[in-house]
Amino acid sequence: MSEAKDENKQPDKPPFLVRKVYLKDTSFEAPHTPQIFSENWQPEVNIQLSNSGTSLGNDTYEVVLSITITTKLGDKTAYLIEVHQAGIFEASGIDEGDIPRFLGTFCPYTLFPYLRQSVDDLLHKGGFPGFLLTPVDFDAIYEGQAQQKQQEAAAGEARH
Repeated sequence: MSEAKDENKQPDKPPFLVRKVYLKDTSFEAPHTPQIFSENWQPEVNIQLSNSGTSLGNDTYEVVLSITITTKLGDKTAYLIEVHQAGIFEASGIDEGDIPRFLGTFCPYTLFPYLRQSVDDLLHKGGFPGFLLTPVDFDAIYEGQAQQKQQEAAAGEARH
């Protein structure tokens, strides 16, 4: 048996497309070089990670995954790195209600390997030992933020 073909049916469009991945901004500072290289390397590392999404119209979004790494030896800053890794994503096949999750989980997962490579490149070019950023559970971060927003909304309603 052959199935009747729908002449008007368009080929299935993927639910999302990664249009472009790019380095939006970066900064590397090593204010105490070269003296810091002769010190015992037992650094204290502080990492801050965030992401944001902006609509570009027509189901297209820019997502920026940002990291700031501050590494100190005692009271001296060994280095400070800031990287803003960005991408343009098309989400024409994703339900509108699922867009926040898409922007908060899938897009950062896609950008993270690029961000990690940018950080590693900066460290090596700066003369410092590299380190591999451990994988991040963006799903758990998204869920935690969603729960916090629900709690804040419930607390706000309880006050009224």
